[in-house]
Amino acid sequence: MHALWEPWTQGFMQRALLELVLLGVVGGVLGCWVALYELSYSAESLAHALFPGLVGAALLGVPLLLGGAVGVLGAATAVALAGRAPEIGRDTAVGIVITTLFGLGVLLALSQAAPPGLGQLLFGDLLGVSRKDVIVSATLAGLVVGALALLHRQLLVVGFDRSTSRALGAHPLLVDLALLGLVAVTVVIGVQALGNLLVIAIVIGPAAIAALLGGRLATMMAAAAAIAIGCALAGLYLSYYANTAAGASVAAVTVGLYLLVRLGASIRRWPPGLA
Repeated sequence: MHALWEPWTQGFMQRALLELVLLGVVGGVLGCWVALYELSYSAESLAHALFPGLVGAALLGVPLLLGGAVGVLGAATAVALAGRAPEIGRDTAVGIVITTLFGLGVLLALSQAAPPGLGQLLFGDLLGVSRKDVIVSATLAGLVVGALALLHRQLLVVGFDRSTSRALGAHPLLVDLALLGLVAVTVVIGVQALGNLLVIAIVIGPAAIAALLGGRLATMMAAAAAIAIGCALAGLYLSYYANTAAGASVAAVTVGLYLLVRLGASIRRWPPGLA
């Protein structure tokens, strides 16, 4: 019992867990919509594309949310312009723009002129989360959950049948943009703790595991949130006792659980004679 309780006597562990719980609840619900809309790659690309905006906001001392918004708009404009070139396809244009913007962000964050600690936007500092960070994350998490509740009907209509959704009063393009916008806000919530490279893992991973387990959408969302919180606990225990990076430990536990569940689902589908 001492080994189980002792990590949570530390204030930095308590704040780290609270940050991951907030991110897990938001990521669990949002991740299920991302998986349903098959936007996982787009969400990952978006997280990388807005990285220069986050770095610029940190350098200028303005809110990260503002920098993320500018980064998203810049990425969308660049993709639109690159996609108009007849020599390359849209997928190629997206790949070029995303890698270029992410490389630019890394160059700025890791340059010698950058102030100390700016590289944390890339890798995160989960155990360095402050009380102010938790309060900001809780506020943004509430906004994302509230927006998802308001958009619930349109998300359902478009997700069920995109081709006829306009007849039911939904607008597929606006719904897709709203969903990606909420992904961008979620990235801002988690970037301080997990960094730009790992934050999407806690959005996509638990939702992918919940999808393998099956069930109704509401059940899937609840399961994804519970899985995210469970992986957060396990990852923090691993980090505390194995002296490993906290954010990477949480991501590794999430990926490991996905592989185990995936293997179990594959075994259940084998013919009885081969199982």
